[in-house]
Amino acid sequence: MVVQAPIRLLIVDDQALVRGALGALLDLEVDLHTVGTAANADEAVQQAIELAPDVCLMDIQMPGDDGILATKRVREASPGTKVLVVTTFARPGYLRAALEAGAGGFIVKDAPPEQLADAVRRVHAGLRVVDPALAEASLFEGANPLTERERQVLRLAGDGLSAAAIAAEVFLSAGTVRNHLSAAIGKTGAGNRAEAARIARDKGWT
Repeated sequence: MVVQAPIRLLIVDDQALVRGALGALLDLEVDLHTVGTAANADEAVQQAIELAPDVCLMDIQMPGDDGILATKRVREASPGTKVLVVTTFARPGYLRAALEAGAGGFIVKDAPPEQLADAVRRVHAGLRVVDPALAEASLFEGANPLTERERQVLRLAGDGLSAAAIAAEVFLSAGTVRNHLSAAIGKTGAGNRAEAARIARDKGWT
């Protein structure tokens, strides 16, 4: 009888406790084995290159590049590595963006352990795994209407920055920033920039 090698895992999360807990949980499965961990996108890419893991479990919100961009970078650095997004933030916009970036699956961190392990196996097998409730919500939400610039200025506006401060941050004029904010407010149906930033964040558009 041929004994198959375990599925080799890379766990990416900015919280050490979460990395440790996920690794310990998945290593209880005889066919799963954690070979590396990373706290951010740069570390994830480096580990992907050095270890060529079978499956990378990816968080969404991390310092520096977020999990969406990190997914794209890992897939480019190690094409044989599948990515399963495992996040606290069950937002339709994140789901759509993650799949477009090359993720093979998207589930939330409070999923039962057996569901997480099964998701890893299915993604490794080339199947797509998506949290059912989130998939349904994504269909009704539609695509992200914001441009990259609009997302960028909204994120900064959500941090409380003025138009002038945002302009200095992104190397645009204050007038151009106000135009982007105005467009974003219109697209989100908000009454002001703070509300637009909140709506976009809650939908996973920024």
